[in-house]
Amino acid sequence: MKMWKCFTSFVVLSVIFLEYSSGLYFHIGETERKCFIEEIPDDTTVLVNYKVELYDPRSGGFMPSSPGIGMHVEVRDVDDKMILSRVYSSEGRISFTSHTPGEHVICLYSNSSAWFSGTQLRVHLDIQVGEHAIDYANVAQKEKLSELQLRLRQLLSQVDQITKEQNYQRYREERFRQTSESTNQRVLWWSLAQTAILLAMGAWQMKHLKGFFEAKKLV
Repeated sequence: MKMWKCFTSFVVLSVIFLEYSSGLYFHIGETERKCFIEEIPDDTTVLVNYKVELYDPRSGGFMPSSPGIGMHVEVRDVDDKMILSRVYSSEGRISFTSHTPGEHVICLYSNSSAWFSGTQLRVHLDIQVGEHAIDYANVAQKEKLSELQLRLRQLLSQVDQITKEQNYQRYREERFRQTSESTNQRVLWWSLAQTAILLAMGAWQMKHLKGFFEAKKLV
């Protein structure tokens, strides 16, 4: 875990409504790791599109990366279990399905060698979750669906995604309730323990003072 945290910057993407995709780009060094956190319901498909560009000091801009540079992609679930760990080319598409609801960590870093050390990379990243990860044009072509059938398929997928999101929100509420109840119970027991300690110390002090006064024949 210590090595996994080295050279890592966390960009937290909190997805409350999973009905849109996240598109961005960022710059990294070739020894740097970038990680993204996505809150994903269970049994949900996630599609990650990325493209790597290499900094050109002569032009001062970024150009398509050389064939020797690829991206190592790691995906961990809420239990820190590795779902995916693989080296891809400088441009590609990654797909995985969540099996447990919660925060999933998606990490990317280059597989560059010492020959490329010190070069800056620009990574274009697009994360699509749930219904938006489905390529409906490909589905319509494979299953030979009419426009009406395709639209019906989209509506069913959206309803299914909404149901998963609602279940996930209920799961989060249940986890929060359990945490709150556990915290309240610990606070109660700690208060009772403090009270018992104070009463025990008071009784001991009274006994000690009584013994002291009896020894001095003041009582």
